[in-house]
Amino acid sequence: MPIPPAADQPISPDAAFATLMAGNERFVTGSPAHPNQDAARRAELVPAQSPFAVLFGCADSRLAAEIIFDRGLGDLFVVRTAGHVLGAEVLGSIEYGVSVLGSPLVVVLGHDSCGAVAAARSAVESGTTPGGFVRDVVERVTPSVLAAHAAGRVEDEEILHEHIRHTVDLLLDRSQALAEGVAAGRTAVVGLCYRLTDGKAQVIASRGLATPAVAEV
Repeated sequence: MPIPPAADQPISPDAAFATLMAGNERFVTGSPAHPNQDAARRAELVPAQSPFAVLFGCADSRLAAEIIFDRGLGDLFVVRTAGHVLGAEVLGSIEYGVSVLGSPLVVVLGHDSCGAVAAARSAVESGTTPGGFVRDVVERVTPSVLAAHAAGRVEDEEILHEHIRHTVDLLLDRSQALAEGVAAGRTAVVGLCYRLTDGKAQVIASRGLATPAVAEV
């Protein structure tokens, strides 16, 4: 199984992506290796961390990153919000993972049956939005719903995929550090959609991989 190099060794975006997806395949087939989850790994990480990927995902309780990608301590720098909506603190956290910790891969992780996407679609179609700060989440997802509708994509899955692609594009549009990393070949940004039924992560969009992801839709 692909295992990331030691903390003092570089790892390419493509190698990081292959490592992540190999872990998901183990999870899907019911043969997890549970790497980097013992006391030795815990002690190794005390001086510093060097995660091989930044994972920006939906906060849904069914998307526990280290479980669905079969990873352990120090492997993933995880940032999560409802509907994987972006704000300054999210961008700062992702840039920290890439620029300070040296992660070569950023993953946007969405999933089917996403409550935030469903709420935004309902708001667009009914003209009503939730109260409180939930409204802020819905309003940040709404541009993806409108873009999908404008392109004739009205099914739930199509809207979800549009939102994942939109988030990938927003990251590169708003973060100069990420855009420069992708342009220089140091960083890749990949959008994945997780299926709740079988646990598989499907590639929806990718920017910066030397070998394009074959499952991209």
